[in-house]
Order: sequence, then C-alpha cells, then structure tokens
Amino acid sequence: WLKARRFAVQSPHSLAYFLRLLLSSMKVKATVSSTARKARKAHFNAPSHLRQKIMSATLSKELRTKYNVRSIPIRRDDEVMVMRGQFKERDGKVTQVYRKKWRIHIERVTRDKVNGQTVPVGIHPSKVVITKIKLDK
Repeated sequence: WLKARRFAVQSPHSLAYFLRLLLSSMKVKATVSSTARKARKAHFNAPSHLRQKIMSATLSKELRTKYNVRSIPIRRDDEVMVMRGQFKERDGKVTQVYRKKWRIHIERVTRDKVNGQTVPVGIHPSKVVITKIKLDK
C-alpha cells in the first residue's frame, strides 16, 4: 500500500506527514460522499425541504449575541441588509424565498426593464445579514 502511494518512510518527520495525509483523506461520515462532483450534484439537486436549511443567512451582531446562534434559515418576512454586490448596504423585508433558484427577493431591491416594468432582483442568502427575525412559531 505504501508503494501504491509512492511514499518512502525514512524519518519520523516523514512518518508524521504520512499519517496526517492518511487521516485527512479518510471519510468521516459513511453516508456523505467526499467527492466534489457528487457533493455538487447533491447540492444542486436537493429537494425543497433541504434547500430551506441550505438557504441560511447570518444574523446581525446584536441578534447573534441575543440568540447565541450564528445563522438561521431565511423566511419570508425577515428584515435583511445586503452586504455584497450592486445593492450593498440596501435593507428591506424579504418578499419571497425562491428555493428553486437559490435566491431571495427583497423590497426595494429591483431593476427596471426596457419596457418600464419593475422586477425584483434575486440575491443569494449568503450575501445578506438578517437584522430582524419574524417570530410567530
């Protein structure tokens, strides 16, 4: 097996390196693939109930200290602030969570079409910070 890896153990230092290499390539969870191709396929073909969990956004500093949680799945009436991109520093209420496209629509984050119609711009949840949570459940 060592020859298959083309690795010759000569000193204790190289043995430690070999063991670190061996442990880093071992799988941690048997049911989850460590192959990048399969991980991407699982991500982009995820069903809606798993997409809700994946589409989480970080909480603001105040909410983080209050609830002791770093991020939560985003919901419809949460108030968020965009932190990246063309609409940076723009805040508003989430009007739609578009799970199929992995995007959220926010009030006042819109674009004008050529015909004059206003359409919402999709923002990825990782690019926003939740400033106020809708609590009803």
